[in-house]
Amino acid sequence: MGKKVKKEVEPPPKDVFDPLSIESKKAATVVLMLNSPEEEVLAKACESIYKFASKGDENKVTLLGLGAVEPLFKLISHEDPLVRRNATMVFGIMASNNDIRKLLRELDVTNSVIARLAPEEDIIVHEFASLCLAHMAVEYTSKVQIFEQGGLEPLIRLLSSPDPDVKKNSVECIYHLVQFGISLQDFQSRAAVRELNAIPPLLELLKSEYPVVQLLALKTFGVISNDRETRVILRENQGLDHLFKILETKEFNDLHVEALAVVANCLDDVDTMQLIQQTGGLKKLLSFAEVSAIPDIQKNAAKAIAKAAYDPENRRILHEEEVEKCLVNLLGTDNDGTKAAASQAISAMCENLASKDAFGNQGIPQLVQLLSSDNEEVKEAAAIALANLTTASPTNVSAVAEAEGIEPLINVLSAKRDGTIANATTALTNMATQEPLRLKIQNHGVMNAIVEPLQSTNSLVQSKAALTVAALGCDADARTELRNANGLEPLVKLLHSKNDEVRRNACWAVMVCASDELTAVELCRVGALDILEEINLSTGRKNNFSEGALDKLLDNNLSQKYSQMGYLSSSNIITDGFFDYGQVKPGVKLLSLEELCTQELNDRRAIILVNAKLPEVSLSAEDKSQELCSGRTTSSSSFRKSSKERTRFVADKMGGPIERDKLHEFSWELHISEIEFELKCNVVPIGKIKKGTFYHRALLFKVIADRIGIGCSLVRGEYGRAWNEVKLVDDSPQGITGLLLPPQVYIVDLMYQTGYLMKQKSAEADSYQRI
Repeated sequence: MGKKVKKEVEPPPKDVFDPLSIESKKAATVVLMLNSPEEEVLAKACESIYKFASKGDENKVTLLGLGAVEPLFKLISHEDPLVRRNATMVFGIMASNNDIRKLLRELDVTNSVIARLAPEEDIIVHEFASLCLAHMAVEYTSKVQIFEQGGLEPLIRLLSSPDPDVKKNSVECIYHLVQFGISLQDFQSRAAVRELNAIPPLLELLKSEYPVVQLLALKTFGVISNDRETRVILRENQGLDHLFKILETKEFNDLHVEALAVVANCLDDVDTMQLIQQTGGLKKLLSFAEVSAIPDIQKNAAKAIAKAAYDPENRRILHEEEVEKCLVNLLGTDNDGTKAAASQAISAMCENLASKDAFGNQGIPQLVQLLSSDNEEVKEAAAIALANLTTASPTNVSAVAEAEGIEPLINVLSAKRDGTIANATTALTNMATQEPLRLKIQNHGVMNAIVEPLQSTNSLVQSKAALTVAALGCDADARTELRNANGLEPLVKLLHSKNDEVRRNACWAVMVCASDELTAVELCRVGALDILEEINLSTGRKNNFSEGALDKLLDNNLSQKYSQMGYLSSSNIITDGFFDYGQVKPGVKLLSLEELCTQELNDRRAIILVNAKLPEVSLSAEDKSQELCSGRTTSSSSFRKSSKERTRFVADKMGGPIERDKLHEFSWELHISEIEFELKCNVVPIGKIKKGTFYHRALLFKVIADRIGIGCSLVRGEYGRAWNEVKLVDDSPQGITGLLLPPQVYIVDLMYQTGYLMKQKSAEADSYQRI
């Protein structure tokens, strides 16, 4: 599109000498001529420098070193039109060099260059002044200068210039000025383009015979059409017709990508989407995307669909046009970018339930295959799509399983991208809602694989991984696998998170995992108990699951619970391996039984261990049938009939009943010390104790009651006291039948009147609990 520059020099007046012909082959000499007072010398010097600079970047750098830029700057505003034109030509091509542009910014040349865009200037001046501005506008500082000094308006005017070079340079400069960014100047530039009525002349450039002009116009539209107001003007000026004509013209295939980008922005508006649907454009667009042989076309079409699908009404329209078929076909292309974009569009369309169902039948097998892609972007997009497809959709969950998606989902838990991992865990969590699939997931070693995501530094991955543990940890085998894989410690560390969702999901997972004694003990060992207590003391950090997690943890670690809380309810069933360490302060975690057994003998109170199955106490058939059914509401009369025998059994094992005034003579401490010395251990099995006080007897009674199904609690008091509480229903008053009385709490006397029941609030009970 270049043209030869024609010089027109007027003949000199008759009363002056004919000009001397001065020639030089040295650039330095010509640069010196830029300071001549002779206009003809100046014009010829500029012309020579233009030719020299046009030969390459090296010559431009030479001119910079010779100091040519400063005098040339003065000459672009020279009063002589020829000098001004030639100097502007030099500036236009010199500005392509980075170092020269830096000097131009320092000299603040933009105002003088913008002045060369005035209507009265020569068209060649317009060409090279706009070229200079186009070069400078690639850098932010110059963009700001051009905009603030009023350069946008003359550039827009020149879009209608008869010269194609002027059009090309002007639209290129405008494109740089409106480049999408977050600064105020970027927004102002785009707004000014609308206000200065640039849309119609830009649309006219789409009809240019020069592809480069069309391309720059499309790129400009691609930026400014991000603004809703611009899209409205485009629609009002039949801009969509221009765009679809380009898309429908095979000869313009080099413009299709950019044209599609503008259409994609326009699809954001429901009104535009409806217009395109009504005119048949949407169907053409989807068909165009499917059959195109250009990967970028297909990729951008999928991106356009994804962008539009964030609006509910747009999703409805796209579904009506069977967009699902198009996107599934795009999943099968050879281009990774297209596969990723199609997967993202599927994710967006999943918000439409009808689309979600349609993809389940068509797209899930392809998405599962993409999880094994070598391309990380494709892998991540497929994981996101599967996460969305399986959310609240049992049918799609089954479809993923049928497509053998469990193993690929577990495999990507070690992927490089956090988004891939987070969404794979979400899909697995969704699948775990179906018990048969949950077992299949466990059989593929998911708990081993989830340990790494639990240790991620990304809060989203942490949150989703903890949720997966909560979903799968309801099965004993899964908890065992997580425990053996050392996954409990990283899970507990997430309780420290400052992120509310991470902390909440971690509490949930701990609550689920604390469902068996071995896991609960291990959770306490790695600090879960301390952290949960701390969380529950904070109104800002506790959540729906933190209190439940603490309760569950203690309920399945009764040794810790009794030592810390001093209370075991009737639902806390003591089993072998339980030990009474004595009272500890909150936050103090117990050593394991193995660790306690290896400690050297000391003078601390003995640790009482329940270590063997106890023989069942003989009960009559009537007693068993009554008491095993509901120990908490056994009638007081029936309980009393057999309680003396059982409680005396406990008392007899522990030294028999003691008279109150002779309690101080009952030398149980010496007896316990002798056992410790005999065993060379601080841990004493309860079965070896022949002389026991309140807390030994209460523990033994609780153990026996739990074995035979009697509801019984164990309460620790002060100064070595402990007692058992049972809930009994008093018999109906004489002569009244069928009267249901509320249960009363009784304390069982195991020391004095063995087997005697005292109402909890009676004076007898009070004296029993106190010294």
